[in-house]
Amino acid sequence: MSITLPGPTLGVVGGGQLGRMLAEAASPLGVDLVVLDPTPDCPAATVAADQIVADFDDADAIGDLASRVDALTFEIELADPDVLAAASEAHGVPVHPDPETLETIQDKLVQKEALADAGIPVPEFVAVATPEGLERVVEEFGGVMLKAREGGYDGRGNVPVETPDAAAAALDEVGGAAMAEEFLDFEREIAVMGLKGADGETRTYPVTETVHREEILRESVAPARADDAVVAEAESVARDVLDVLDGRGVFGIELFETRDGDVLVNEIAPRPHNSGHWTIEGARTSQFENHVRAVLGWPLGPTDLVAPAVTANVLGDVDETEPATLRNVETVLGAPDADLHWYGKADVYPLRKMGHLTVTDAQSDPGAVSVDERDALLDRARELRDGLTFEA
Repeated sequence: MSITLPGPTLGVVGGGQLGRMLAEAASPLGVDLVVLDPTPDCPAATVAADQIVADFDDADAIGDLASRVDALTFEIELADPDVLAAASEAHGVPVHPDPETLETIQDKLVQKEALADAGIPVPEFVAVATPEGLERVVEEFGGVMLKAREGGYDGRGNVPVETPDAAAAALDEVGGAAMAEEFLDFEREIAVMGLKGADGETRTYPVTETVHREEILRESVAPARADDAVVAEAESVARDVLDVLDGRGVFGIELFETRDGDVLVNEIAPRPHNSGHWTIEGARTSQFENHVRAVLGWPLGPTDLVAPAVTANVLGDVDETEPATLRNVETVLGAPDADLHWYGKADVYPLRKMGHLTVTDAQSDPGAVSVDERDALLDRARELRDGLTFEA
């Protein structure tokens, strides 16, 4: 392959914070982005070359997008795989990851069945569609995590059900057809950002520890505070997952480490993921740059850790929706070990992801960083993040 600059134009369905960071990563490569998003002046609009304002399943608009670009991708699971495939065929532009992969991942039950059929370790799960069926499953499992089969991501559409008498309300909350998954007594949640390039090449980023509260990712610690055997197993499982998925790009593979040291797959995102934001400062090539490279069929960049890193999400700390003004920013800007990323969202509401900050330890040996040093980085990131507020 002969690559020249200026480079091609990449079309992205979705223009949220992931689209924004894709555009930021693409620009130094000479690649322009055109994003499609229903929100006028979406977060990606200020850094992308252009925005098409349309719904994620608008066939005419996605056809227009395909006619203007050299390749297509998506940064949100709400993209319509059939529409993407049709636009790709009609305009002769590739779309990655493969729309069939997106279709599989969009339905959490189908996703889990595909993984289980491939021999990949997953928690016990079962399809449920009625309150009576869910009651029986809750009794059998001693409580479950109920997940909407479609439309849920980043913790949305998940409802814990601990007793049979909570079944009807929980099923109504997720909207009917769902998947019930056993509650796990896990040691920690971890993640691997997997990467598929041209000619079947695969790479993985270092295993990351993810810290959730109220089903929302709060912090990511890289490398994970897990022992070597768990890290090796997580990397092996992640590569097995990549073998199941078709198409090029970055895949966020969320995992559980059980109390017994086993590694089970939780969910997969066919796109860059919040748990990989640390790669912007902490890896040789960020997940966003590598997604652009992969989708275009360009050589992949190294995924090596260059510095231990902790990312802390900046979430809305207000009681109701209001115009977004983040205060005390100088505390992060004045920190020599921290980098701030603002997502450009006009309004803030409770627990909305508005940005993140990453603290790195450039003085530590990435291959020999102690758990204590990672604990200190996590404390530092939390301290800086908790000093920020949207409240007047």
